Amino acid sequence: MVPESLPGHDPRPELLPFVAPCRPVSATAPLQWLRLGWRDLTRAPLLSLSYGVLLAGLGATIAFLTYRFGLIARYLGLASGFVFVAPVLAMGLYSISYQLQQGRKPTLMFSLQRGRAHLRDTLVLGLCLLIILLVWARAATVMSVFRPSDAFPTWTALIPYLGIGTIVGASFTAIVFAATAFSLPMLLDRRTDAVTAVVTSINATVRNRSALLVWGLLIAAAVVLGFVTLFLGFIVLLPLLGHATWHAYRSTIDATQWPPRHDWEYRRRASER
Repeated sequence: MVPESLPGHDPRPELLPFVAPCRPVSATAPLQWLRLGWRDLTRAPLLSLSYGVLLAGLGATIAFLTYRFGLIARYLGLASGFVFVAPVLAMGLYSISYQLQQGRKPTLMFSLQRGRAHLRDTLVLGLCLLIILLVWARAATVMSVFRPSDAFPTWTALIPYLGIGTIVGASFTAIVFAATAFSLPMLLDRRTDAVTAVVTSINATVRNRSALLVWGLLIAAAVVLGFVTLFLGFIVLLPLLGHATWHAYRSTIDATQWPPRHDWEYRRRASER
């Protein structure tokens, strides 16, 4: 294994592996991630819930605008697509957990200042998610052709419409979930690129299918609860999931071969050697 680099001694990119190795985790690991996420939320409640209000407000605004000016199918597509974009918006929550892990008092200024270090790769990944969001919104609209023309269709008549919609939606969700499960926290933590982070995330998801299936179901349950409560539940649920995602990354991905993202952490580790 290549040791972690000291300041001024970054390993050459061609010497680094194409994907970061992952650790095996049990199917019950997501419960531990949630417990650690809740701990971070209670240690920085004001900053965490501020992000929750921002994200919930953004989701409610998107829902209102698409319901007011668009078709119901488009609303459903964008409502589901909000789940795709949320991981990028949650980078601030990962930063809070990162600061707590380093023994620092979390501040918004740190998140904004240090965010520039990984801004390019985050924007690349965010652009890819946005494209998927737009394609999914279009697909949601196109699927309306399978909806029965009857005013009060029977469940039998709705089966093709609901079946095709479920398959298409599940496909989009699985792709985005695998690509973002660990990639964004890795971009925050290590000096790597978006491609390596995404491939690492997909590899870890495939190798820990049981745990990630449980994690995905927990996220889905939280999303349903958030929508049922008219987005109010997202104020707490999104920060909780964001912090838990950071701990999911830390417990699953071994990214020590890539140098730390932040220079101050470089100096601290160098002084310990």
